Amino acid sequence: MKTKERIVAAALQLFNEQGEANVTTNHIAAHLGISPGNLYYHFRNKNHIIARIFLQYSEHLRQSFTPLSGSMSSGSASPAMWFHYLDATFYVMWEFRFFYANLNDILQRDPELHQQYLAVQQELTLNLQALLRELNQQQVLIIADAEIAPLTDVLKMLVSFWVSYQSAQSLTPHISQAVLYEGVSRILLLLKPYFHPELGLELSGLMAHYQALSAKPSDPFHK
Repeated sequence: MKTKERIVAAALQLFNEQGEANVTTNHIAAHLGISPGNLYYHFRNKNHIIARIFLQYSEHLRQSFTPLSGSMSSGSASPAMWFHYLDATFYVMWEFRFFYANLNDILQRDPELHQQYLAVQQELTLNLQALLRELNQQQVLIIADAEIAPLTDVLKMLVSFWVSYQSAQSLTPHISQAVLYEGVSRILLLLKPYFHPELGLELSGLMAHYQALSAKPSDPFHK
């Protein structure tokens, strides 16, 4: 792994473990055993490192939340489709939890990053709305057309602010995988009223799966 990639990986690890506000470029350099000057050769400052991490975050969103071709060709959404999107939600929340924990502060101090964030969120909004419309067309979910846009907003708000909300609920917060799986379960709870009545058994299975993970979480992405 090249030095630049090592810096990004180390920064992401430290930001997630200690909180972005508590980590300086000197901490990152010390963690890697390199000089601050070596770090500054690759990145001007901490915001520059965060911007590079944001590119990874954006790519995960693009790859994970575009509608899956063929996933509903038989007239109903397969369990694999649900697992794809819900597991992807967990992965993004866990892998970039520092970003969700301190979203407003990070964006306010970097207008260019904020602009990039808005563009990515607009793309995500369109993808989620397209997915909801497809689920509606296939009668997996029953959603009035007028409710698709606001439902998309609520889903995005839940994911974007679940980490910061949970952090505010304790004087000594610890964002574990269990906490994030609880957030995934809330997504299903939010969608529950829209599920077609004939798919109640499938919904129950999905909810049981993620509730079990929130009680005894595994980490399939970091073996």
